[in-house]
Amino acid sequence: MADDQAAYHALRTLAQKSLLAAQQLPAQVDARPQWSGVGFSLLGMNFVVSMGELNEMLEVPTFTKLPGVQPWVKGVANVRGRLLPVFDLAAYFGGSLIGAKKQQRLLVIDREKIYAGLWVDQVFGMQYFLADTRRDNFPQALPESLEDFVDGYFEHDGLTWSVFHPLRLMEKSQFLDVASN
Repeated sequence: MADDQAAYHALRTLAQKSLLAAQQLPAQVDARPQWSGVGFSLLGMNFVVSMGELNEMLEVPTFTKLPGVQPWVKGVANVRGRLLPVFDLAAYFGGSLIGAKKQQRLLVIDREKIYAGLWVDQVFGMQYFLADTRRDNFPQALPESLEDFVDGYFEHDGLTWSVFHPLRLMEKSQFLDVASN
């Protein structure tokens, strides 16, 4: 019985020391909501898109060119047995893709009847921002052609990240009318 009491006291002493040494967790009131999205670059600017608007990101696959289409429609690719239309997003906005081909990616949208791959310069992966730091206007350097697709921006570590909505492209007849004139 004496051994049991000694063991009990040793464990109790250890537990008390552990409690004294433990750091308190931050109070819940210190937590601030975050906004997250996939970061990418296009036309020399940084953008983020909510994961709710994307299905996946892909390396640019081999694609078949299509005749008689707008110059920003690059063709179609077979992705897991489905034909994915490939759109050069920079060309759609009047520019051209920059940077190394190895870094260029497709942002894939798959909603109802829309299945499209948007070709961008580079994808940076998930980006996290404090939700209350979002600004609702346009950054100064944003071209007018992008204003319908951007809804505010974040500034973080000296960089501006415009919030891009690719689903708004699907509402534009100009984007959906791919036949060349």
